[in-house]
Amino acid sequence: MGGNAVQRLCVVGAGTMGHQIAMLGALAGCGTAVVDVSAEALEKARSSNHAHMARWVKRGRLSEGDAEQALGRIRRTTSIEEGARDADFVIEAVVERLAEKRQVFATLDRIAPPHAILATNSSTIRSSLLADATGRADRVCNMHFFNPPLVMELVEVVMHPRTSEATAEEAMALARRMRRTPILLRREISGFVVNRILAAIMDESMRLYEAGIASFEDIDLAVKKGLRHPMGPFELMDHNGIDVAYNVRMQRFEESGDPAQRPARSIVERYERGDYGRKTGKGWYVYPPVPSS
Repeated sequence: MGGNAVQRLCVVGAGTMGHQIAMLGALAGCGTAVVDVSAEALEKARSSNHAHMARWVKRGRLSEGDAEQALGRIRRTTSIEEGARDADFVIEAVVERLAEKRQVFATLDRIAPPHAILATNSSTIRSSLLADATGRADRVCNMHFFNPPLVMELVEVVMHPRTSEATAEEAMALARRMRRTPILLRREISGFVVNRILAAIMDESMRLYEAGIASFEDIDLAVKKGLRHPMGPFELMDHNGIDVAYNVRMQRFEESGDPAQRPARSIVERYERGDYGRKTGKGWYVYPPVPSS
C-alpha cells in the first residue's frame, strides 16, 4: 500500500485521543469506523467532532461542505467486528494497560483483513509487547499522536524489531496525509522521544513540589513564564488525565522493576480519589462543570 491506498481506517477507542484521530482520518478522505464498548462514549465523540468542525468552519479553516463530507465518512459502532472487518489500517487508542491492549490486538488480528496494519497510539507501551499477540508482527507498530490530535502536529512512528519497512512507510505516509508531521524511531525505547524529555521535567516538578520547595501553581507559572511552555506540568497532567499519568508510570515500573519509576505519592493520592483532572472536574486544579450540549 501507499499513503493514499488506505481507504478504510478503523480507530478502536472513542475517548479523547481516539475520536480526534478518527476525525483526522475522515478529513484525509478515509472511510473511518470508530469502535467503543460504550454507546455513550460514541455519542460524546460524535458531538465533540461536530463541535470541532463547526469551529473550523466558523474560523474559515474548512468549508461547510467539506466539513459535512468529512463527518459523513465516520461511522460509529460498539462492534469491533463491524468496525475492523474491512479495515486497511487500524489505530488502537484504548486505556493504557498492557493486558487490555493485547486482548484488542489479538481480536483485531482475527478480524481485520490480512493486509491490514495494526498500530497502537500508546505513548509508552512498546508495540513489540503487542505484536506477539498477533500473527502479523511485521505489520504492527506504534503511531503515537499527541493530545489533542486535531491541534498537535507531531506523530511518533516507532518500529519494533520485526516491523517491516513497508509498515513504517505506510504509517508515516498516513500521518502526512492527515497533515501531521511524523518522525520515525527505528528502535523501541519506553516513552519514545517527546515523553522522555517531558518525563524529566515532570519528575523534577514533582520532586520540587513534594519537597515543599514551591506550590504546584508556582511551578506551573515558572515553566510557562521561564520556559515559554503553553502549559505547566501540573496543568498538563490535568489535561491528559492523572489516571493516564498513573498508568504510564505503573507500566514503566512493571517493565523495569525500578522503584524510581513508580508514580509519585501525590499522583497516587489523586488517582485513588478519582481526581483525574479535567475529565472529572478536579485534579491538581478544580474545573467548572462542562455545559451539556
